[in-house]
Amino acid sequence: MTLDRAVLMFAGFMILLTLALGTWVSGWWYLFTAFIGVNMMQSAVTGFCPAAIIFKKLGIKSGTAFD
Repeated sequence: MTLDRAVLMFAGFMILLTLALGTWVSGWWYLFTAFIGVNMMQSAVTGFCPAAIIFKKLGIKSGTAFD
């Protein structure tokens, strides 16, 4: 798995997790879902993604997701 695919997988998992938590635990979890969306938009514009930095330090190789 490449870095960009790992970031997409992690973001999708976190969105689904926080939607489930918002439904079954507390509606406040939807704020975290919104934070994930905002973070995805800012990383698309700036190129800065904290998850990508962490995954890169864990040794996941870089790649191009949509070749």
